[in-house]
Amino acid sequence: MSRMWAIVERELRRFRRSPVLMVMSMIFPLAQLIVLGYAFGGNVHHLRVAVVDQDHGLPAVKIRELAQAASSGAKTIDLLDYADQGQAVTDLRNGRVNGVLTIPPEFSRRVLAKNEPRVALIEDNTDNVVANALAANLSSMLIAYNEPPTTARVAAKATLDVVEVYPYVPYIQYLLPGSIAMAIFMMVMIGGGIIFIDDKARGLHEGYLVTPISKLELIAGFNVSGTIKAVLAGFTIMVIGSLIAGVPNPFNAFRILRLMVLIVVTAFALISMMFLLMVRVSDPLMPRAIFGLLNTVLYFPSGAVYPQQGFPPWMQVIAKVDPFTYAVHGFKSLLLKNTGIDAIAGDLLYLVAFSAVAMAAATSLFKRTL
Repeated sequence: MSRMWAIVERELRRFRRSPVLMVMSMIFPLAQLIVLGYAFGGNVHHLRVAVVDQDHGLPAVKIRELAQAASSGAKTIDLLDYADQGQAVTDLRNGRVNGVLTIPPEFSRRVLAKNEPRVALIEDNTDNVVANALAANLSSMLIAYNEPPTTARVAAKATLDVVEVYPYVPYIQYLLPGSIAMAIFMMVMIGGGIIFIDDKARGLHEGYLVTPISKLELIAGFNVSGTIKAVLAGFTIMVIGSLIAGVPNPFNAFRILRLMVLIVVTAFALISMMFLLMVRVSDPLMPRAIFGLLNTVLYFPSGAVYPQQGFPPWMQVIAKVDPFTYAVHGFKSLLLKNTGIDAIAGDLLYLVAFSAVAMAAATSLFKRTL
């Protein structure tokens, strides 16, 4: 143990003399959290909708009044009057409007005759978010239009009551667990993988091996020092990110304790994985070259950005073995739901087992290069 801790002390001393490593490992996850958190997941506003009224009857006027109410209230849409549908569709294709609401000439007559009256929404479906928002907004408007002027005393239709277990979770809070895992991974890459390869290229590992230290102690020393660095990065992002995202009760002592346990286990799992990937690598450019690939393969299938239920089967297989998946699930449980250890016991168990397997494999693959 004393020989292993000598490695840890040496690595931490070098790390202390290079604080830029700590800063760089936090800038990217914080920027990602802030930019993606506010760029995605918010409600769209001021979508330009061209209204082509070819009917001008009283039912058509009611449709336009409801659309105007939606425009004045939530401000999801802004209405623009068009007399020519061809010009409205041309402006839709050229990006000047986001949708065209057409009230056909026979609309009022069909309403009075109860003969399937219809209005049309022509939308630019190349942007699914805008198209879905427009369709949902105008569909809810037609639901209000179809409601009878007086409601029955006894409701004859079944309705759905939605009960939310937790308070509203904005998208920036949804991204926070992935950002913490990313901060740990960044420190693992910079303070673990890259430094490990640089030391190997300079022959420092060979110098260690002429001492009584064993391969297991050497790998354990590197892993423990890398874990300490990654824990510092993860804890810092957890605190700062919780304040930025507005997580309720971010300084609850028991929650912080549970988060620290998960951060430590996640850091050790990722540093063990990194040493397994780099144990036979000698080219100092290799970890820099594969950083983008590892980031993509580990981060996005984990469910940090989008639910895994929407993934194709082959990506769900990747997610099953990805340590990021279990780290992100654990952080979501603790940060968004404020659950206990029971909820993340499976995540901790997988990460510990993953660490043991990766470290054992890295130790067996480590060999002298001189």
